[in-house]
Amino acid sequence: MSSIINQQIPEFTTEAFVNGEFKTISSDDVKGKWAIFMFYPHDFTFVCPTELEDMANHYEELQGLGVEVYSVSTDSHFVHKAWHDASEAIGKVTFPMLGDGTGNIARGFNVLIEEEHAALRGTFLVDPDGVVKVAEIHDLGIGRSAKDMVRKVKAAQYVRDNDGEVCPAAWEQGQETLKPSLDLVGKI
Repeated sequence: MSSIINQQIPEFTTEAFVNGEFKTISSDDVKGKWAIFMFYPHDFTFVCPTELEDMANHYEELQGLGVEVYSVSTDSHFVHKAWHDASEAIGKVTFPMLGDGTGNIARGFNVLIEEEHAALRGTFLVDPDGVVKVAEIHDLGIGRSAKDMVRKVKAAQYVRDNDGEVCPAAWEQGQETLKPSLDLVGKI
């Protein structure tokens, strides 16, 4: 499996369910701002609503950081609306829910399970240039944490804005960073 890190996101145009409306969204709409793509297997399942609700609970904070969230499954935008209307957890979702009926978006991010026509639990942080900076892929039974993704967003934004600095493990905003140099080799 080749790495998607530092690669451009795949081009796409698709229909989405967004705040009670259907809307066409393309890869061009993503550029110019930070974005999270959150792939999940299917609507009306078990772990998926807990993850989307968790992300919805952090959405306001992410928007404050200049990040748009896109949830993506191989279900259609019509199914997303039905799920949104039927589930209390999914009813909290206000970010775009992209339909990927062809599987081309999931395939482009290398998370499509072809024989099941379902996506793995893939989360990708994309910078304003449309370049993937964080990629996290889980098996179907393992849920993700939006709180940790918020931390990763802050680290990626810090690194982008502070050339020559890097964020150590478990870095939280306000903590010290590192400036890689010959002087640090073997001292950490």
